[in-house]
Amino acid sequence: MNICIIPARGGSKRIPRKNIKEFLGKPIIAYSIEAALESCCFDQIIVSTDDDEIAEVARKYGSQVPFIRPAELSNDFAGTLPVVRHAIEQLDSNNTIESVCCLYATAPFVNAKTIYESYEQFNKSDANYCLGITSFPFPIQRAIKVTDEKHISMFSPENFHKRSQDLEMAYHDAGQFCWGRVQAFRNELPIYSEATSPYILPRYLVQDIDTMEDWTRAEAMYKILQTV
Repeated sequence: MNICIIPARGGSKRIPRKNIKEFLGKPIIAYSIEAALESCCFDQIIVSTDDDEIAEVARKYGSQVPFIRPAELSNDFAGTLPVVRHAIEQLDSNNTIESVCCLYATAPFVNAKTIYESYEQFNKSDANYCLGITSFPFPIQRAIKVTDEKHISMFSPENFHKRSQDLEMAYHDAGQFCWGRVQAFRNELPIYSEATSPYILPRYLVQDIDTMEDWTRAEAMYKILQTV
């Protein structure tokens, strides 16, 4: 049995009501729910939320909301692993769940093909998790920091004279999904480890959405992709 868990708390600070804010005509969480449904990978698609309005929107677009998430797992410091573990404990009293996909609510670029292909990759591996990642567009080894209003410095000045092509490629979490064995989530095993299989996404299908600037960029990117 495979389940999809979409965490969606109500208390977003930087973008108020972010998980159900309208993104090009419909609540942004709808894109994740619809992609999960279209993938045909799941026996259940669940939204874990503490918010009645989010629950109503989630049900409208085809997700189940069989419980309301407790307050202690809905504050600014609640991590993803405890939230997913809580959902599993609510749903798996008979130990029938084998795999879980944590799918994020603000991931409009995720699609059914990606969910299906990443599951196939995960299912053929012996990994604890399969995480969607993408590459940094610029070598992180040559990153700079602003030390004060008038000065900058390199994090790793020894890399200043190295050619970009000689520096190791670096990746980051795409902020879309993470497949995992149910026991890995139950035990809250670390996701960033050698026991995780990477599903590499192209950068044009990834946009983290934490600020209104991110939101505007994501809408523009989405519109362009619909014309390609």
